[in-house]
Amino acid sequence: MTNQSRAAFACSLASPLEKEGRAARVPMTLAILLLTVYFLVLPALTAHAAMNIQEVKSEKGITAWLVEDHTAPIVAIRFVFAGGTSQDPVGKEGLAYLMSALLAEGAGDLDNDAFQTKLDDAGAEMSFNAYRDSIDGSMRMLSEQKDAAFDLLALAVNKPRFDLAAVDRVGSQIISGIIANERDPEAIAERKWRRALYGTHPYSRPDEGTKVSLAGITPADLGAFHKATFARDGLHVVVVGDIDAKTLGDKLDRLFGELREKQTLSPVADVAAGLGQQVEVNYDLPQTSLQLVYPGVARSDPRFFAAVLTNEILGGSYFTSRLYEEVREKRGLAYGVGSYLAENEHSDELVITTATRSDRANETLSIVRRVVKDLAETGPTEAELEAGKKHVIGAFAIDNLHSSSSIAATLVGLQLDNLGIDYIQRRAAIIDQVTLDQVKATAKELLSAEPSIRVVGPPLGGKE
Repeated sequence: MTNQSRAAFACSLASPLEKEGRAARVPMTLAILLLTVYFLVLPALTAHAAMNIQEVKSEKGITAWLVEDHTAPIVAIRFVFAGGTSQDPVGKEGLAYLMSALLAEGAGDLDNDAFQTKLDDAGAEMSFNAYRDSIDGSMRMLSEQKDAAFDLLALAVNKPRFDLAAVDRVGSQIISGIIANERDPEAIAERKWRRALYGTHPYSRPDEGTKVSLAGITPADLGAFHKATFARDGLHVVVVGDIDAKTLGDKLDRLFGELREKQTLSPVADVAAGLGQQVEVNYDLPQTSLQLVYPGVARSDPRFFAAVLTNEILGGSYFTSRLYEEVREKRGLAYGVGSYLAENEHSDELVITTATRSDRANETLSIVRRVVKDLAETGPTEAELEAGKKHVIGAFAIDNLHSSSSIAATLVGLQLDNLGIDYIQRRAAIIDQVTLDQVKATAKELLSAEPSIRVVGPPLGGKE
């Protein structure tokens, strides 16, 4: 199994802004150069918050955002097709996951070995990943070898082979992982958790499929799924690095210009996560992991940044949040505790996670719930809100603009959310405008709900 395939298996449920970087194999020359860039050039990239984002449109009508940066001889491209694992037909679960793992396993006239050799010769790394609502692709390359690298990417995008031998080999490796996970408490809990939260919705299904469903997927199925999803109307593209707009326009046509105009996707309904449930997977473990799910807010909702600041104050920042203070600092119950907003195309949640000694799991859960209740009932203080705003504004560049690949991933996320090419410049002012009353109201709306709770470890009443 190639490193590209392994990278593709690492499916995440995070939003595109959080899905940065499961890079595949890094050739030695590129690895050395990337380390040099990290220490010598990274400060310049981080300071590039006021970056110039150009919209480039190719002769064939492919649109991309471009951030030119000629300080290092590297080009990064990130692109997303709408679709993802939620498009898997019933009985063919794992189709998107398997397809993404196979896109770099040979294309055009090149079988897998020949393709990997040429990829190494080009000094490039390529990755494809399947998520709930998208198929993502990325490539980093040395700019002096971009012609060869883009040619290989064009083959993978347009002419994947889906050779039967590769399908059988990679499918068997996924099945091996599924079998191994049948004994993993966290994996067992995740399957039960999804079913509890989402019922029969596509989000409830395992991204990687099942032993039965994978065994029934054929090269013809993979080709049909590729044709349905890899089309221009569902495409978003960002390129960052040592390339100009004219050259990029030519490359866009080479990469995507021959794809079909329209995707053929099945409709997926919105779903509200089922709350008020407790899912336990009981194992005799020294540490119990806890997860709580509350309602979230869609990215398009006017309350979004009030929810972001609510989350920040609750558990978004390890060192300033209420959860960190009460669970870690005051009582030493966990090494880490935090919360985040889980944004998906069809469902949104606020999630709290922690892990603690099993004999103190009940105590930890009780404190977490008390912290949530207090924030819901009284809201944050003015000082907490101001500190939250400063961190949410100030950490954006560090978290999202620290490398060419992270910039590309962030900008693709902005495209998917229809936030506009000037969003980064507008973001701080939007956050500053959020009022204390708005955050208090949002905290009450979200955190007054009865959460669903996932417990992995001994029964909660079993070790006190």
